[in-house]
Amino acid sequence: MDIYLETERLVLRRFTTGDVELLVELDSDLEVMRYLTGQATPRDEIERKVLPGMLAVYARHPGLGTFAAHEKATGEFVGWFGLQPTTAPATLDVGYRLRRQVWGRGYATEGTRALIAKAFTDLGAERVVADTMAVNTKSRRVMVKSGLRFVRVFHVAFEDPLPGTEHGEVEYAVDRETWSATALGDA
Repeated sequence: MDIYLETERLVLRRFTTGDVELLVELDSDLEVMRYLTGQATPRDEIERKVLPGMLAVYARHPGLGTFAAHEKATGEFVGWFGLQPTTAPATLDVGYRLRRQVWGRGYATEGTRALIAKAFTDLGAERVVADTMAVNTKSRRVMVKSGLRFVRVFHVAFEDPLPGTEHGEVEYAVDRETWSATALGDA
């Protein structure tokens, strides 16, 4: 297993070509996809586009990408966490998608905090950002618990908007200086 990062309860590893079933199961849950596409991701799309796209990021952007997350204690697949490049200099985007069965266990916050720390301590980031639909209150709480701060509401035009799109998207972020001051205060 190509381990990317470990937290107290999670192991994050690179995805492989053999992980199609994990992604199909994850993206088949309509509650998981509620604020993303509102529908299941077709298997052929995962095989032809989603997984190859994830694997390509590893080569193009060393140290970044989307990583399969497993419980340390059981090895159970819980979902994924991502740390992605952006078009802004020294800025990385953090995100996650977790199986509904593990919601409410604090994994989203634990994994997100660990990725933010890695972005600043190992990868030279100056800023970490995240976004979600404004109506996605659970993810917004995770962002705050992870040390991100509300930046703005913005609107994106979608051909087939999801319910709640009219309220916009929200951006949260933290810069290195703010994170460092907070991280030292937590130590």
